[in-house]
Amino acid sequence: MTGDGSRPAGDRDAPPAEAPSEPAVCAYCGDRFVDTRLLALHRGLTHSGRLTDDERAAYREARADERDELRLFRLKALGALLVVYFGFIFVYAFVL
Repeated sequence: MTGDGSRPAGDRDAPPAEAPSEPAVCAYCGDRFVDTRLLALHRGLTHSGRLTDDERAAYREARADERDELRLFRLKALGALLVVYFGFIFVYAFVL
């Protein structure tokens, strides 16, 4: 990490096993991404003032997909917490 809080381009985590042979590269800063969806999110968040109309549309679509995935994850996490909570209540009721 550099002093300004940004990470140099070579200081990235290892890509997942199913990574494509050619990564998606940001034309503005040279950062590499595993897929184009992550590249679109990066462009929209980091380079929002310099985007073309197509790049803005890709960012909006990627952001909507990400929002849907996060909503589903939150619902699954809430369901798991409820199962654990009521499981402990039932166990406690039978132990007494």
